[in-house]
Amino acid sequence: MTLPEKPLLIGAHTSAQGGAHNALLEGKEIGATTVQLFTRNQKRWDTKELTGEEIELFQKTLEETQLSHIMSHDSYLINLGCPNEDNLHKSREAFEKELVRCQQLGITYLNFHPGAALTGPVQACLDTIVESLEKLEDIAAKGPTRLLIETTAGQGSCVGHTFEQIAYLTEKLHKKIPIGVCIDTCHIFAAGYDLRTPEAFEETLRVFDTVVGLKHLYAFHANDSMKPLASRVDRHAPLGEGEIGMECFKMLMQHPKTKHLPKYLETPDGPPLWKKEIELLRKFAL
Repeated sequence: MTLPEKPLLIGAHTSAQGGAHNALLEGKEIGATTVQLFTRNQKRWDTKELTGEEIELFQKTLEETQLSHIMSHDSYLINLGCPNEDNLHKSREAFEKELVRCQQLGITYLNFHPGAALTGPVQACLDTIVESLEKLEDIAAKGPTRLLIETTAGQGSCVGHTFEQIAYLTEKLHKKIPIGVCIDTCHIFAAGYDLRTPEAFEETLRVFDTVVGLKHLYAFHANDSMKPLASRVDRHAPLGEGEIGMECFKMLMQHPKTKHLPKYLETPDGPPLWKKEIELLRKFAL
């Protein structure tokens, strides 16, 4: 008996303007089977709690659209490794509230940039991130949401641009909280991991498995890169129009270890482009 093919989980970071449920509706309009969204205004520290009506509407819309593996992206203001005590406190408080919102909505993944060392040493930043996330152990156990560390480009003092740094975090945390990794193709390319050919893609995947472990890989941000390999600059480009090129995204949709993992587009130009790119990625998988 042949088992049915798993569904392809392809989407984009859609707009939650006017309510989180609208991100699901926009996802449905562009042919997505999953989406990433902001549960609240990501440019502000202060956020209102979700109302019962908002939660009910989101869950009703989720059922109607049949989307799954919804991912939230935390606020860009949050720095869980911040050396400044005041900002660290605000970051931890904001992240905890984001996790609670995700749990209330039934969101599968909470994706976050690990943090930035700013004026402090990198190792101290990594240890502060671990400490920040350890504080969430009790809350994380109350809901279905898994926390996903996003790989970074290494721009400025951001940590998480080497697989070794990602491995340090997952190793310290995976027995305490539901943790995992989201690979951003633009970010790891800018950080120095080549993806331009099938051979390079395979080698980067092998290195990740050796250093971090594919068991910790749960999702991808599918983005081409405006900047060259190892540039340490985070600038997204449409698929196939950047320095990475289209072979990477063909491999992403065909490789048995990545084909069925959720993929979220963050390419420029919004829904008109995403609709085309979702169709393209789906064709690559055939």
